[in-house]
Amino acid sequence: MIAAVFSDTHTSVSRMLEAARACRPDVLIHLGDHARDAEALRREFPDTPLYVVAGNCDFAAQEPLVDIVQLGPVKALICHGHTYGVDYGDVSRLVYAAQERGCQLALYGHTHCADRQEIGGVQVLNPGTAGKGRRLSWATVQVFPNGGIACEIHEFD
Repeated sequence: MIAAVFSDTHTSVSRMLEAARACRPDVLIHLGDHARDAEALRREFPDTPLYVVAGNCDFAAQEPLVDIVQLGPVKALICHGHTYGVDYGDVSRLVYAAQERGCQLALYGHTHCADRQEIGGVQVLNPGTAGKGRRLSWATVQVFPNGGIACEIHEFD
């Protein structure tokens, strides 16, 4: 199973759509800051499961701030990250929240900086920003039937 992960599109959806078209993922995930941009994904890929959470710029959003999603045999905590204080590179609260909920994967955005690491048995991934910033990026998460996880960050040209 492959999930395409996007964050912080800030109304710039063309790169996100281009990446999703090229990847043809099994699941789409948008981690907020203009969560309504995910509607472009929903329109173009109506048969692909789409999970969306709200970010700090998503005022009056209908989407949850945090969600737990099942990606094959793996549980993932998805959030924008601002409610876990990820602003300065400290993801410890996010990791703890994932561990507390039995998640093997934690996906977040907010910082506009792509990052991946493993902490305390949790794969932690920030796809960076697909919308505005110096380095534009997105990510894929491949989940294997045995529960293995492979995360990859992709930069836009």
